[in-house]
Amino acid sequence: MNPLLSSSSAIVLRALASVSLFIGLAASLFAQKPPELSAQDRPFRIQVKVDAVLVPVVVRDSHGHFVGTLKKEDFQLFDKNKLRPLSGFTLEKNLPLNPEAAPTPIVPGTPSSPAPPQTAVPPQRFVIFLFDDLHLTPGDLAQVQKAAIKMLPISLADSDLAAVVSFAGTYSGVTHDHAKLQESILKLQSHNLYRNASRDCPDMDYYRADLIQNKHDNTALEAAIQDTLACRQLDPKTMRNLAESIARASASQVLNVGDQDVRVTLAFLKELLGKMTALPGQRTLILVSPGFLTLTPEALSAKSRIIDMAAQANITISTLGAKGLYTTEIDASERGPASAFAMASDYESQSRRESLSLTDDVMAELADGTGGTFFHNSNDLSGGLKTLTAAPEYLYLLEFSLDDVKPDGTYHHLKVKVDQKGLKLQARRGYFAPVPPK
Repeated sequence: MNPLLSSSSAIVLRALASVSLFIGLAASLFAQKPPELSAQDRPFRIQVKVDAVLVPVVVRDSHGHFVGTLKKEDFQLFDKNKLRPLSGFTLEKNLPLNPEAAPTPIVPGTPSSPAPPQTAVPPQRFVIFLFDDLHLTPGDLAQVQKAAIKMLPISLADSDLAAVVSFAGTYSGVTHDHAKLQESILKLQSHNLYRNASRDCPDMDYYRADLIQNKHDNTALEAAIQDTLACRQLDPKTMRNLAESIARASASQVLNVGDQDVRVTLAFLKELLGKMTALPGQRTLILVSPGFLTLTPEALSAKSRIIDMAAQANITISTLGAKGLYTTEIDASERGPASAFAMASDYESQSRRESLSLTDDVMAELADGTGGTFFHNSNDLSGGLKTLTAAPEYLYLLEFSLDDVKPDGTYHHLKVKVDQKGLKLQARRGYFAPVPPK
């Protein structure tokens, strides 16, 4: 068995262990026995039929301010360029944060004075920070930890409940205690089981492996063959067939590992959202990740279901691109033995640009599809996290029926428009038509 796949099984077990800890989340919350919310203060939950699609929409004006004055007739929703009548419409207004809840900055490791007794107050928000320690490099993780430690005391109100969770099993518990959250952040470690520590021969990533194995891309295969000939110093006249066999075998191995990686990542996200649905009030999941690829129909469908789950449960997913400010070009330290084909076609740089673009698309879709925000390509990670902790003030929930949609599992691109100029819309990009059970 491939050692990476074997190691990934251990990661699955640790991830599931972390999720099982999350089962205590609601119990720990209700054990506090907060006062009952009145009917008017209780957050609204829209009930969506299984034969309908929910499309969250955030609207801002030209100054970036949230707009909450639009009505159902102001919206048009297009499914594969076909105008769809709206079967449901809701405007959700998030509760304003308590301006008097100004948290005191906490330095990790410094003893804190006992807090004075306070009257039990129902939490205004639940903010779950999910750190992607399966894909973050040690360097990127260190920068994220520094930013998160700085951000926590100034971004969470005293009435907020928060938790720090990671794919590899870190779990702080749900708490008001900023110091406990910071301690869990400091304990995070990088677990890059799916990333090669050094350049292989041939150099192959998940994106290129998918092009070769699933997309049957001749350019990607030729680049891999030429890379193999160059890095193994094989005679191109007599050893081309061997080089092709090596390239295809490498693509198959990398594809298996990459598929497993995506399955683990998406399964964890789904489980985590499932646990969050039990929480009352505003619920925000902040995914801190360099991003990952969803290239196969299975992965694309799983991503669509995650967006469905979050949208139907009114959970906002915001995403932080933890790569910081990055370039799509390959520097000298990342280059291996260059083949004449690579130098002439600039294939490595091209495939890197395409891969990074698709990675960002996944992070953007998770945010756009749930009313969240995607903060990326910036070194101000602390400012980004501070921005993401705030849920949108107004969120429109558009619903349309699937009665006349063919249940064939195909992807449907969505477009939302409003009849007023100068407004910027953030909305779900698409969905997968349901497939009837066999």
